[in-house]
Amino acid sequence: MPTVLLTLGRLPKALDLARSFHAAGWRVVIAEPHHRHLAGASRTVARTVAVTPPAEDQAGYLNDLARVAAQEDAALILPVSEEILHVAALPRLLPAKTRLLAMPLSLIQQVHDKAGFVEIARDAGLPVPQSHPLGTPDAAALAAAQAVVVKLRHGCSGRGLLRLARGMPLPAPGEPALVQQMIEGDEFSTCSLAHAGRIQGTATYRGTLISGSVAIGFERVAHPAIEDWVARFVAATGWSGFIAFDFIVDQGGTPWGIECNPRLTSGLHFFETADIAPAILDPTRPLRFRPEPRLQQFWSVMTALSEAMGDWPRYRRVLRHLVTTPDVTWRLDDPLPLLTMPWTAWPILSAARRSRRPFGEVAMLDFTFSAKAEEPSTAA
Repeated sequence: MPTVLLTLGRLPKALDLARSFHAAGWRVVIAEPHHRHLAGASRTVARTVAVTPPAEDQAGYLNDLARVAAQEDAALILPVSEEILHVAALPRLLPAKTRLLAMPLSLIQQVHDKAGFVEIARDAGLPVPQSHPLGTPDAAALAAAQAVVVKLRHGCSGRGLLRLARGMPLPAPGEPALVQQMIEGDEFSTCSLAHAGRIQGTATYRGTLISGSVAIGFERVAHPAIEDWVARFVAATGWSGFIAFDFIVDQGGTPWGIECNPRLTSGLHFFETADIAPAILDPTRPLRFRPEPRLQQFWSVMTALSEAMGDWPRYRRVLRHLVTTPDVTWRLDDPLPLLTMPWTAWPILSAARRSRRPFGEVAMLDFTFSAKAEEPSTAA
């Protein structure tokens, strides 16, 4: 029985991956800084191994992963979320027989960098907002002429995002940031699996319930113009693996790419779980959609419901969402991940409540990426 090593277990995306690979006859092992986590409660996971948080020690984290992969004889290493920005540096520590589902580190860092993403998309002839580095004359001129968005070049989960009306002063330069033309329109996101520049499946979706800047309820939609944009970017980069984008579609129907996530996103939940592992293992296999067009993260919505106390219109809207929308983790034949989540995710939930920050943002603090991080020279 081959072994797949997932490099995160605390998010529902990991659970979809674990269930799919288990159904395909694989043994599932998870490497996680947290000793308890969502996917660890699943009957589909054989073992969890604690590893060093990469925000504390990236070299130690990568050496831990390499050691776990060797001990478990992993045939495939599968990044789950933002940790791919660290895990992409792993190949030099792996034997040739171990496959890592990730593009080269240099390309992942370039598309994760919001300035690098704009450059690649523009070179491919794809519409992206006018963008300039914070602190430059061009950025100041853009902000004086129209409304702008200021975003950290290496931020995620909405960290450091500012929306400024025309003429408002820009913040002082600090962490590298981008000043970007504000596009008015509807927001959409995508999640795709590709191989060698060819799309195997793209889920396009939009948030139906937002916590902070992170969607905790989602609705899948069809949008051919967005799907064409994604296919052209994937072809231009020769992408293999998962990739995701955020878009604004203007009143004329043009999709503007505003951000790239070179990894999985919550859009994974819209694919048939049974199709995920076969599609990763065989690039000729397509990905079908689940029949449910709307999904939610139950406990995150419960948190939003408690926060809406005293605001009756919002409370009623969140409550209606809660009772009418299927949860992304619930399965009758594998119930413990959902039922035990208040215990497995308690450190994250309590930290999010104390700091009044979204669960998704707090959940990834120990995976914070620095563009200056170096690859390790040797395995421990």
